[in-house]
Amino acid sequence: MNLREKYGIPQDAVITIAGTVGVGKSTMTNALANALGFNTSFENVDENPYLDRFYDDFKKWSFHLQIYFLAERFKEQKRIFESGGGFIQDRSIYEDTGIFAKMHMEEGTMDPVDYNTYTDLFEAMVMTPYFPHPNLLIYLEGPLDGIIARVQERGRPMEQQTPITYWEEMYNRYEKWIESFDACPVLRLDINEYDLMGNPEEIESIIERIGQSLEQRTLLK
Repeated sequence: MNLREKYGIPQDAVITIAGTVGVGKSTMTNALANALGFNTSFENVDENPYLDRFYDDFKKWSFHLQIYFLAERFKEQKRIFESGGGFIQDRSIYEDTGIFAKMHMEEGTMDPVDYNTYTDLFEAMVMTPYFPHPNLLIYLEGPLDGIIARVQERGRPMEQQTPITYWEEMYNRYEKWIESFDACPVLRLDINEYDLMGNPEEIESIIERIGQSLEQRTLLK
């Protein structure tokens, strides 16, 4: 019996990994996909035409970047569900609106009119009964100082050059966002409680918790 069957994970489940930069979303995505025999869905950063421009000038490019992300994530979500599921997804479509776009509007790097247009579009596209929401969102969390150290050590050059105050702001916004998130069930994991790089076998205990979360959701229906 494989781990998916052992812990009752549906073969068509879609599980999304969320959390701020530096918490190990990609590592978790790959580990779960390998253990469950699922496909992966990663953010395609290399082909994003706005990302470098955005890091050079937040105010000029924040709206363009968020619209691009919304369109790409929506298309990817549609592709995942049309394929029949069985996916681990690195980063969710919800974070852009609940964290990034809102932050830029409040910090003055996105025009309020642009922000309203963006959020109206998000509500019409995503927050409807017709949008295929994931079966589970896994939120990775940990202490701020450790996360910042990871960004400085492993982050992309554009991320390493970003002021620490930006990551501090992002961290606090993630913590507020997850407290009120209710688009799908949430499993919170502390990154200090496992080490998938050093001990890959620890993925089984995480899969067990996923199975428990999905079973609880089924019982609550």
